[in-house]
Amino acid sequence: MVTVHRSGVGKKSNDSARLIFTTTLGAVFGFFIGVSLPAVSLTKIRFPSSIITSLDVAFTELRRPNPPPNRSLEDEGSEGVPKIYVPTNPRGAETLPPGIIVPQSDLYLRRLWGEPSADLKTTPKYLVSFTVGINQKKNIDAAVKKFSENFAILLFHYDGRTSEWDEFEWSKRAIHVSVKRQAKWWYAKRFLHPDIVAAYEYIFIWDEDLGVEHFDGEKYIQLVKKYGLEISQPGLEPNNGLTWEMTKRRGDREAHKDTEEKPGWCSDPHLPPCAAFVEIMAPVFSREAWRCAWHLIQNDLVHGWGLDFALRRCVEPAHEKIGVVDSQWIVHQVIPSLGSQGDPEDGKAPWEGVRDMVY
Repeated sequence: MVTVHRSGVGKKSNDSARLIFTTTLGAVFGFFIGVSLPAVSLTKIRFPSSIITSLDVAFTELRRPNPPPNRSLEDEGSEGVPKIYVPTNPRGAETLPPGIIVPQSDLYLRRLWGEPSADLKTTPKYLVSFTVGINQKKNIDAAVKKFSENFAILLFHYDGRTSEWDEFEWSKRAIHVSVKRQAKWWYAKRFLHPDIVAAYEYIFIWDEDLGVEHFDGEKYIQLVKKYGLEISQPGLEPNNGLTWEMTKRRGDREAHKDTEEKPGWCSDPHLPPCAAFVEIMAPVFSREAWRCAWHLIQNDLVHGWGLDFALRRCVEPAHEKIGVVDSQWIVHQVIPSLGSQGDPEDGKAPWEGVRDMVY
């Protein structure tokens, strides 16, 4: 019995020694591994934004000493404000809490008084822009009346004359932008950024010389949605100014997406000008299509030639999502109103310089 008792005591002593040795060896090994690896920054790890914000604020709070009694964060200055870095925020806003960021805007008019929540009696769903001069105000008045209160109206004034539009009641609710001697794609590039017009489902970018007797804005939107058109235009009544078969109104249908052109004009029946094509005088874009099309517009683009052939790159499949609405049609009056905005140079009349740039 004595021998067995001594053997058990020896075994327990050996186990204890082995445990101490193993623990010590693990601690030493862990120390050397730790000092040999580079430091890891939490901000380099791509966690979801909510996790990053929480971790960053939490670790900042741990590092920041408690403020002295009776001192506020304002008293401490910038040192007392938790540091935030959220790489998934919009560029330039990484140091802001995600919940405070407003990345998009709109063109809704706001009052200078009262509660902001009561500013808008109606919220327009669509945006219609016209590039205008005062000589076409009667034509624009007729056009605006074809759009309901669901449409916000934006006028780009190339002649600088804005106050004379006040005779129209709708003009008092419209948005007026005045920069002299510019064309509509110049305005569109600078004032219709996708994040500014993101509140609108469809954006109309129209010329001023359009006859709209047979057009209704609400019915047009219904047909655009029915046929799944991301980029569209109303059909054009055939006249001397008509260029393309694709945009010619067809009297036997509501809309069309392709056509037959002159022999040799179309290398592929799904490509412009036989399909996936609208002209630049009266295009209508969905919100998503305009976000792409805006990037196509070059900063020095004036009259827009060539843009119509490139729009197909903004929707897929283009021959299904670009089309012409026939039952809501317009007349292109072909009024060269921008000609008077040129300067006489080298003995040429103002309109001749504008014409030479166009053609």
